[in-house]
Amino acid sequence: MERIDCTPRPDWQAQVESLGLVWHGANDRPYWDEGAAWRFTPAQIDTIETATAELYRLFIAAGQHVLDHDLLGDFGIPDFCHEPIRQSWDGEPAALNYGRFDLGYDGSGPPKLFEFNCDTPTSLLEASVIQWDWKEALFPDADQFNSLHERLVARWREIAPPRGTSMLHLTYVDGNMGEDAVTVAYMADTAREAGIDTQLILTTDLGWDSARHRFVDLDYRPIDALYHLYPWEWIVNEPFGREVVESLDTTLWIEPIWKMIWSNKAILPILWDLFPDHPNLLEASRQAMTGDHVIKPLLAREGANVRIVCDGATLAQSGGDYGEEGFVYQRLFPLPGEGDRRPVLGSWVVDGEPAGMGIREDGPITGNGARFVPHIIA
Repeated sequence: MERIDCTPRPDWQAQVESLGLVWHGANDRPYWDEGAAWRFTPAQIDTIETATAELYRLFIAAGQHVLDHDLLGDFGIPDFCHEPIRQSWDGEPAALNYGRFDLGYDGSGPPKLFEFNCDTPTSLLEASVIQWDWKEALFPDADQFNSLHERLVARWREIAPPRGTSMLHLTYVDGNMGEDAVTVAYMADTAREAGIDTQLILTTDLGWDSARHRFVDLDYRPIDALYHLYPWEWIVNEPFGREVVESLDTTLWIEPIWKMIWSNKAILPILWDLFPDHPNLLEASRQAMTGDHVIKPLLAREGANVRIVCDGATLAQSGGDYGEEGFVYQRLFPLPGEGDRRPVLGSWVVDGEPAGMGIREDGPITGNGARFVPHIIA
């Protein structure tokens, strides 16, 4: 695992924009960064892929444990969602069943899980199409851990209705530097490639038809299937949250409501309790921890409100609006690198199978300003 310097393509901005990455940086700081790349050996990629498959197995066991022991209340999940989550988990409605494991890895020891972004993960287009195009242009003889696009299209085909019989709506909230819009547009592209009719709609434009007890779009068409890049914990706490639960019998929500279990960091201490000292896990607890550790809100996103404690003092801390929901304490894994060049690996799964990897670089806390850096396999 080696960080190498690279020369950006002269027309890289136009090239990534042509592939859909219309937002690629701000304030003269690139988000998509071609100035460097990470080079892995095939054995290291095998290690990452094996760890990814293993972590998915652990999450299935942990999710079942949460339901078997009635622990949803410990996750801060509203009572009216508990039974729908159980029904969704057991019923297994059609889903992409995709997500991104954020891992710490130094190229030698086992990859360590930081968290699982499986409800509304982003950096998807970059990890699939953009870095593959970069590799083909600069390192055509190298390989890359990347089957994301093909697996997404294949999965859409598996869960798609017959063409013309139903439409897939895709929703998001405008803002977040355009990242959500880029991700949803890319997901719509993969669905259309699979033969699905699509329609993008802002979350604020979703309507509720009280007579039909259905969600509808701006043309009052019933929404039969809805891909949402809007977190479940936000959805159920909206004024229309109870209508969403009521709609589960008539609208296919992608991803399903049971993802509230896995996307909540309260799952981390449960994983540790079930699989103590597992090589791919970091010790985690809901109770204060001694020694070097990280404190994370249960529902924080993009590195918000994280605090790193070393030798009893705060080494780094980020701001944000989270924390009222409670915290988890996780053993510190020192990231390799230095300064703002510390990589976090985002290892993807689609339908529960390893599907590729993206890398973001930042300081000790990987936040909203992290850069995406491509990779190759030597």
